[in-house]
Amino acid sequence: MHFAFTEEQAMFRDMFADFAAKEVEPRAEHMAEDEDVPASLLKKAAMQGFLGALTPEDFGGAALDPMSYILLLEEIAKSDMSTAMVLHVHNSLVSQAILLCGSEAQKEEWLPALAEGSVIGAWALNEPDSIALGSMQAAAKLHDDGYALHGTKAWVSNAGIAGLYVIFANAPEGPTAFLVPADAEGLKRGNRDKTLGMRGVQIHPIYLNDVLLSAENVLGRPGGAQEVLDQVTDFSRLSMAAIALGGAQHALDLGVAFAIDRKQFGSEIALKGAIQGYIADSALEVETLRSQIYRCASLTEQGKLDREAAAIAKLWANRVAYQVGNRMIQTHGGYGYILDYAIGRVFRDCRTVEGIEGTNRSQQTAIAKSVLAAHGFAA
Repeated sequence: MHFAFTEEQAMFRDMFADFAAKEVEPRAEHMAEDEDVPASLLKKAAMQGFLGALTPEDFGGAALDPMSYILLLEEIAKSDMSTAMVLHVHNSLVSQAILLCGSEAQKEEWLPALAEGSVIGAWALNEPDSIALGSMQAAAKLHDDGYALHGTKAWVSNAGIAGLYVIFANAPEGPTAFLVPADAEGLKRGNRDKTLGMRGVQIHPIYLNDVLLSAENVLGRPGGAQEVLDQVTDFSRLSMAAIALGGAQHALDLGVAFAIDRKQFGSEIALKGAIQGYIADSALEVETLRSQIYRCASLTEQGKLDREAAAIAKLWANRVAYQVGNRMIQTHGGYGYILDYAIGRVFRDCRTVEGIEGTNRSQQTAIAKSVLAAHGFAA
């Protein structure tokens, strides 16, 4: 399959790279230290259309095609994976869920605000003891003509800056998705979770205590949470894989630059066989990951992205991000453990990828079920 970019896609890629170099890269270390992607940076991103990247122009968005959006996440992640992650949750999950599953009234109310950045979206699916719809404890009880939400949601990305949550809870009709404004009475944000990597992403638990919602707050249909997830999951995993690709490329670039600059016993360490092995293996993995991601973006444009292809991309991304980051730490030697060097931050961010939207084991299960099904066996 040939992945030649259109003239417009090539132009977009250059624009994304220029924005990342000028606006994101200079702030990256400070964002990790401050544990925040500043509002000023998000405002600039919104002015470029990045907060409405997938949103149609009718709702104030940039209406990027899937390949261009993947390039956006990759290029931003080459400078800072936290910033890319904030954009991903906002676009790939929240805005896409509303666009694909929301009513016309919900689209008109929320999509323009999300696109202009006056509202940031957050995704609240996981719980302290659950990462699946079937085992959720959060409940949406019938109340007058609507619902009352109770429970706890954990590891909610963008919670610290959110104006809108997509919250999943068990309603009498079954697991249901709700659109919940951040200022809803009874919704309380817990203390910030201190994370090892992607420290710029504000992750908090949220507590729901008699949060009263009307029936108009239901996203999709009552009992239709799985349908909402099915609409966004595959492309969302591909988007996370693109972030991992950007991080792995960044790690490789840092390692190569260090190997060329660092001398031991009178010669550059880039001349050493062991270091060249690290670089070669990492370049091989990054390029094969890039090919898989671009293939999946092309399938998305054709409406053919499926669970197996997305899972393969995410599984390989999990592995490549970790392995390349680890090799480039080794390339730096002792300097890799000094916080003055960016490789430490990039490695921590790369290591975080597996824990977001599908571990290696869950992707393996999805791939195996698909392969077995193709041979007539239901696993």
